[in-house]
Amino acid sequence: MTSRRLAAVLALVAGLGTVAGALVVAVQAFPRGLEVLAVLVAGVLVGLWGLLRRGRRRVLGLSVAGLALVGAVLLVLTGGQLVEQALLVLGAVVCLAATKATFRTRRALPTAARPLHPVLFMNPWSGGGKAERFSLAAEARARGIEAVALSREDDLEKLVRDAVARGADALAAAGGDGTQAVVATVAAELDLPYACVPAGTRNHFALDLGVDRDDVVGALDAFVDGGEHRVDLGEVNGRTFVNNVSLGVYAEAVQRAGYRDAKLRTLLDTVPDVVGPDGPGTDLRWTEPDGREHRAGAVILVSNNRYRLGHAVGSGTRPRIDDGLLGVAVVAASPPGTGRRDLPWRSWAVPAFEVDAQGPVPAGLDGEAVVLQPPVRFRVRPGVLRARIARHHPGASPSAGDPEGLRDAVAAVARVAAGRDTGAG
Repeated sequence: MTSRRLAAVLALVAGLGTVAGALVVAVQAFPRGLEVLAVLVAGVLVGLWGLLRRGRRRVLGLSVAGLALVGAVLLVLTGGQLVEQALLVLGAVVCLAATKATFRTRRALPTAARPLHPVLFMNPWSGGGKAERFSLAAEARARGIEAVALSREDDLEKLVRDAVARGADALAAAGGDGTQAVVATVAAELDLPYACVPAGTRNHFALDLGVDRDDVVGALDAFVDGGEHRVDLGEVNGRTFVNNVSLGVYAEAVQRAGYRDAKLRTLLDTVPDVVGPDGPGTDLRWTEPDGREHRAGAVILVSNNRYRLGHAVGSGTRPRIDDGLLGVAVVAASPPGTGRRDLPWRSWAVPAFEVDAQGPVPAGLDGEAVVLQPPVRFRVRPGVLRARIARHHPGASPSAGDPEGLRDAVAAVARVAAGRDTGAG
């Protein structure tokens, strides 16, 4: 039995056991489960009320939400059946882990010729100094890769173009996604191979490309024995992004001076200023694919390919970066004054998207604070980047093989467990 099939069997056994156990516990504990749910819902609602306000009202709302959470935990702890509940949690964890292993994908990329003069651009401050910690400059030179360390005064795009003028025939970036975007822009423009070295903090682009984020040095092997495939880039008002552009609350927060030192506090302070009852809201005008026009939105997220959102497995990743579409997700965007109550969250995929406003639009572009002039026009640039991935890295997003819905996931796991699906694992 293959490891993939074994994981599928374990996922089915753990999942069925957890569901059956949960039903038994729910019947035995009735109506305590409903009481716990009611307390949690009340806590969430009061917490959201407090989040949208400032001063004493915020303290009151968040305090009540915290007490509700404590109350829900106490209801669970005083209701007996702790062993059964612990086993249910363990079963759910095992089921999710085994399901993730079942759908784990490796992609065999076409072999690419080794470049003659690859150049690596390193941001020494990214990821808490990963470039120095992993001796990237020495590791690059050992592989025949020229290493260029950035200083705070450097113009990265100029350095990249100067390197190409000196004969560079492949480009790599070691740093955060902002650094990756600059190097990828030039590589795409000149049709040069590009390698992403995960030396940033979160390395979202590397993850979705199929680069092993825990193997910083090994990513350099993309220019030694790597494979290549073409991926998309996003563009907004002529600027490239590799991950996403955020408008609304988050975009307003990243503009503030204290954001880098206190991200969460700054974000929480921004929420009531923008979308609270006394806030001005967001002056963002946009149109859904069905033609409905909107004039509001707490958050608008436009991504280079669609994110997988709201799923137990693979949430927050992009299954692929080569489908030629932007992902658009909107939070709380009911048009004011219409009396219509739209869904607070929706998403779709399109090749282009436009947002208009009366004045300059603050934005978070791959996490960096920028201000864009309206109309803000987004488009995807299909297959413009020749991404090189080391042979021993996955070569695909961790969610590339994940089914979309629960029913599809159960059916797919069952097929693998029965030996009727022999796809790559």
